[in-house]
This record gives sequence, C-alpha cells and structure tokens, in this order.
Amino acid sequence: MSKNAELSRKDMKEPDQFQVAAGEAASWLTGHRRQALLVGGGAVAVLVIGLVVSGVRERRAQEAGAALSEVLKVAGGDVTPVPLPGAPGPFFATEAQRQKAVVDAAARSAAPLASLLKGDAHLKLGEWDAAAAAYQAYLSAAPKEDSFRFSALEGLALVEEGKGNGEAALAAWARLAAEVPGQADRADLARARLLVAAGKKEEARKLLAGFGEAHKGSALAGEAADRLAKLGGK
Repeated sequence: MSKNAELSRKDMKEPDQFQVAAGEAASWLTGHRRQALLVGGGAVAVLVIGLVVSGVRERRAQEAGAALSEVLKVAGGDVTPVPLPGAPGPFFATEAQRQKAVVDAAARSAAPLASLLKGDAHLKLGEWDAAAAAYQAYLSAAPKEDSFRFSALEGLALVEEGKGNGEAALAAWARLAAEVPGQADRADLARARLLVAAGKKEEARKLLAGFGEAHKGSALAGEAADRLAKLGGK
C-alpha cells in the first residue's frame, strides 16, 4: 500500500470526518461497480482508503480556508460606536476590541497567514512577547519565498523597538534587509532612525550618505536625503 493511501492516527481519531469521507467513497463505489469488479478486492481496498484519505484532506482544506476567511473578515471589521447602515460588519466599539477579536479568530486557524495577522494584532495591543511568538510561528510555517515574509520580519523589529531593545531592533532590521533585499531600503531608514535615537548620529550619517549608492532607484532616496540634511550631511 502506498504511503499516500495510508490513514494516519490523527485521521482515525476524527470519526466525523472519517465517516463522511467513507460514506462518499461508498457512494462512489456504488456508482462504479463495474470498475470495482474489474480491479479486484485488494485494489478496491486501496482505492477505498485513498478516497477516504482524499476526502478527509479536502474537508480539512475547506475548513482551514473558512477559518482563515473568518480571521480576514474580523481584521477588516469597522471600528464604530454604532453599526453602519448597509455595511456588512463586524463592528467593534474600539480598535483594541477588534484586535482582540483577531487574536481569538486566528487561534482557530492553522493557516500561516493567520499567525501573521495574530502577530500584528498582538503588536497593536502592545503584547510584545505574544506578537514575537506569532511572527516566529508564521516564519517557521511559511515558505521562504512567501510574499508576506517581510511583514513578519518587520514585526519582529517593531517588537524589539516596543520593548526598548535598541540593539536587538537594529539586528532585526538588518535581518529584514538581508533576507528580503527588496525591503532593504526601508530597513536602512529604520536603522538610521534608531541610530539617531541612540545618539549615534555619525553612524546614522554614514548609513544615509551611502543610501543612494546602496539602493539605486529607491523611492525612499528623497526621504533619506532629507534625513541626512537634518544631520548636517550631504
């Protein structure tokens, strides 16, 4: 029997999904008796198991999609003291209530993107350690080429800033620049800001002076030049 046709212990522990998928497999066989007779008993057993496993996996995928959809719906909810006529909602009296609802909804989803949204919610609530844990969970689960990876790395940097860890924040921004080169210009501006706040103006000036050469064509070149001018550089 191939590994793809094997039932995992977790599958066996989910009787509702197993029974539904098995029923679907039985229905298929009822409608395909001729094919079942031709392939023989052993092959039929493998086929049935394959259909059951496929059904369970498809159902899980549908449930995961629905759970993630709920997270996105909550994250896009309106913050308003009264429900808006004609708006679909959900509605929240405060921003904090919305972010707490995002955390609760994300806890019911296994999708990597749910972890990212959960991290953002914790970050907005000032729950630094919880935010860092959610961002790390996303980075561990999402593929290296995921287009939202930069957001989690940025979140980790902002967590360190929120906790007042200047050196750790600088390292986190440097990590973002290294792992997502397309965001290196933003990372360097953030590093320059932190260096100035730490009283390391000369280091910030040096970083900004080389910005144009390091990030040719960056839309942030003008901002970098303005910051350099304020530091007395050219």
